[in-house]
Amino acid sequence: MTDGDIDLEEQCLGVAEAVADRVERRRVAPRALWRWLGVFGSIDPRDAPEGGAGPIAPRGDETWPELIVAAGPTAAPYLARAKAASGGRSLAVYIGARGAPATADLVVALEQDRFSGPNVVVAAAPPHRIGPVRLAAARGGPAPFGVGGAGVRVGVMLGDGRALSGEDLARLLAGLTRLSDNGVSLVARPARDAPATFRLAMRDVTHYLWDGEGADPYISVLAHVEALVVVATSTRVISEALSVGCPVMTFLPATAPRRVRAFVDSLARRGLIRPFVGRIESYPHAPVDSTRDVAHAIHALAATRAVLRPDAGRTARTRARETNGPAAR
Repeated sequence: MTDGDIDLEEQCLGVAEAVADRVERRRVAPRALWRWLGVFGSIDPRDAPEGGAGPIAPRGDETWPELIVAAGPTAAPYLARAKAASGGRSLAVYIGARGAPATADLVVALEQDRFSGPNVVVAAAPPHRIGPVRLAAARGGPAPFGVGGAGVRVGVMLGDGRALSGEDLARLLAGLTRLSDNGVSLVARPARDAPATFRLAMRDVTHYLWDGEGADPYISVLAHVEALVVVATSTRVISEALSVGCPVMTFLPATAPRRVRAFVDSLARRGLIRPFVGRIESYPHAPVDSTRDVAHAIHALAATRAVLRPDAGRTARTRARETNGPAAR
């Protein structure tokens, strides 16, 4: 349950798919006044779950779910309301320290948040949907891109480029050019909606550049490279890169959000990433799988409530079923 923010939604889905046999995506969109009043625990009255209406109520003859995972201050009061409406039957998990409802059974915070408590799981990085099984499956198939030469393959996770100033772009291009000149094969994945001008700027320095058409090669890029350069505009994307188990170098734009900057600084202090300065860094780089750690905490809690018992014969992670709002990546 989120307000539709892609980073928050992917975090929730990653956790839910890791522990549940059936997952539904719910999005809340309170009107402006009620979004503001949400900090006081209020939800938009038109979204009240009583009577089976609203975005958080069970559908038809369904009962309240065994688990509700929410993220973001907008969704926080809805999580508290859903737990209350379920009579406490639903386990309530909130991802993030900001706005965490007091009634949440489990809160997932990052180390940088300095948020602790008996029901708090402190994760090294945000959870996500890129797990070992998906990476192994992608590695088992051919890469959907052809990269010539015998150089090391380095994935470049660019985002949409909108956060980069002209100076940032020049600095990034200079670093990538240095890698390319040293024989490195650059495999770049910009966001699908990246501006054409940004793609054009990257075209001459990269060996493969996704054009935004067809299937997204995101997971394939992660699976088929030996190192990663990540434009640091999203904590989730950095976390997904860390799950690969290769060197991760972050390029921090001058206008990077404070939360992203603090996250990058925290990871650097623990030796999990390096700043991108135009070379491949060499350091110990075991995969970081925060989704697994959160899933273990949920299963431990669920065992005390006799819920979330997996279906017999389940062999793979569940994929989300659409309920309201367009599908996320």
